[in-house]
Amino acid sequence: MAHAYGFRPLTGKDMPLLARWLGEPHVAAWWGDKKTELKGIGENIDSISVEPFIMELDGRPIGYIQSYDPHLEDENPYQDQPTGTLGIDQFIGEPEPVGKGHGTQLIAEFVEMLFEEGAPRVIIDPDPANAVAIHVYEKVGFQPIGRRQTEHGEVLLMAIDNDEGEDEE
Repeated sequence: MAHAYGFRPLTGKDMPLLARWLGEPHVAAWWGDKKTELKGIGENIDSISVEPFIMELDGRPIGYIQSYDPHLEDENPYQDQPTGTLGIDQFIGEPEPVGKGHGTQLIAEFVEMLFEEGAPRVIIDPDPANAVAIHVYEKVGFQPIGRRQTEHGEVLLMAIDNDEGEDEE
């Protein structure tokens, strides 16, 4: 059965849903303190550097995804990436759709949307111990760049480049 995937801008009305998702064991294992994360996500609703979205499966909210511009954030460790690069962070909050391929498809469609908007590169920075996430990102086409130390600990920086248009010049 084909599924419809979508992204809609996060609003303040979504915060109780996010709070529930951040408390789910499969999310809490890889995201920080629920209150801290919720506060940070809420502050991003009107941010210039971060675009937060709710991920939808067949019209039903199932997760959170955001893109961010590391060049617009003070002291972001990824400012060495090419200008225009966008980073993403996400999770599927609802337990039921986890492990069924939806994450791979949602991330692929979100990355494609960012490429269509002109991003030359998209980066992601999973915990090196999160083998499931790394496998999903590799299926989407992300390649490891290397390990980095960040304020959240060690991460595996991965990137996927927008190859569209390079042959046209």
